Amino acid sequence: MKLAMIFRTALVALLLALVIKPIWFTWAFAPLAPEKGPIIYERASLLSLSLSHLGLVSLASVAATLVAVTLAILVTRPAGAAFLPLSRTITNMGQTFPPVAVLALAVPALGFGTGPTLVALFLYGLLPIFENAITGFSTLPPATMEAARGLGLSRWQRLIRVEIPLALPVILTGIRLSVVIALGTATIGSTVAARTLGEVIIAGLLTHNTAYVLQGGLIVGLFAVLIYDALVQLEAMLVNKYSA
Repeated sequence: MKLAMIFRTALVALLLALVIKPIWFTWAFAPLAPEKGPIIYERASLLSLSLSHLGLVSLASVAATLVAVTLAILVTRPAGAAFLPLSRTITNMGQTFPPVAVLALAVPALGFGTGPTLVALFLYGLLPIFENAITGFSTLPPATMEAARGLGLSRWQRLIRVEIPLALPVILTGIRLSVVIALGTATIGSTVAARTLGEVIIAGLLTHNTAYVLQGGLIVGLFAVLIYDALVQLEAMLVNKYSA
């Protein structure tokens, strides 16, 4: 446990240093840069790109979570069970269309920038959250639900006080997968002028500068690892809380 905490702290420190003081790593990236070419990406602040990247992922993930969980609640009620196939079709569409295709279709309607990227991330993030929410609400302990009815709780009270708390760890698993997918997918948003860390990677590809590609990829990778780990810890806390 102590070793894991030390490792997490080291990763956080490395990420902060890469984002705030990338010049410290000139020695590490220099062998990967073109001869007499730039080593550290300086066309934009890596900190501002990181914050913009995380902002896009957060907005899209919150929207996807609200829509997916709401749909899951509706289709797991007796009155909404008939809409389950349609809901699955809708949430599957995001995975059927590649993000690049979604961007291409969204640009004419929304223009360049963050709009098309948010749409792509939102659609791509629906399925894992929806399917996990379905599983969470469909596998609630019958004895617990019967006890809630015996206490005289209304359907709304059972949903808020019993069903959502019990299903939350499973839902969080879907959110975790969705967020990690979004972190990587958001990089392509820079192809339509969204401010993401993909800007660094694309600049490296266009100029044959592997140092840029590694900088952008390493920062995105560290964000994914740390956010994934944080959500795993949160999920474990909830499981311990509601299984006690």
